[in-house]
Amino acid sequence: MNKIFVVGLGPGDYEYMTKRSLEAIKKSDVIVGYNLYIDLIKDLTTGKEIFSSPMRRETERCKKALEYALSGKTVTVVSSGDSGVYGMAGLIHEICADYPNIDIEVIPGITACCGAAAILGAPIIHDFAVISLSDLLTPIDKIHKRIALASKGDFVICVYNPSSKKRVNYLKEACGIMLKYKDPETPCGYVRNIGRDKEEHNIVTLAELSDIKVDMLTTIIIGNSQTKIINGKLVTPRGYKNI
Repeated sequence: MNKIFVVGLGPGDYEYMTKRSLEAIKKSDVIVGYNLYIDLIKDLTTGKEIFSSPMRRETERCKKALEYALSGKTVTVVSSGDSGVYGMAGLIHEICADYPNIDIEVIPGITACCGAAAILGAPIIHDFAVISLSDLLTPIDKIHKRIALASKGDFVICVYNPSSKKRVNYLKEACGIMLKYKDPETPCGYVRNIGRDKEEHNIVTLAELSDIKVDMLTTIIIGNSQTKIINGKLVTPRGYKNI
């Protein structure tokens, strides 16, 4: 069939997956993905061929998916969240650029910023920016520039990949940049393990955020000048009450 589905699994368990994502996995002969994501859906892959690999092997996985598709098999490549947001959709299109006969279907999922926002309240109701602090593919100077410009523009900022074993101080540095443009009392929130076991969340100020211990499974939302706390929830008014 020469078919590749690129599927977003959502931020947590099966309840966060769309019906279309589940159908794609069911229709596929082969499932390709990062080890952790394959493990998360192991109950859905019984009897299917699996190709999984560790982080930093994304190109290898996409080339393998192409190889399977060229052999006539239907393939699903899985990403967490939405496959088009820091996921595999773009790389699949690049790898398959010389193979227009490959039918690529990108199936969206619930990305982490939407999952985190729902848990925290309604912080991304108005304009917001999503920025990853991982400098594996983007130079840190460019990341810092984006943080500064988003802060200067008074965007709500959603932060992905805020810390790792090699990037212990990246969130503190990012908060330092934001504090040049945002009030120290700006309400912020973070969620760890969205939709999974041991999910936890909290609301803090921007001044407090820089000292919070976070990891790669933590998503952070920093409010703008209008963001407030309403009954324990983080809310950014859009202005409907003024109409």
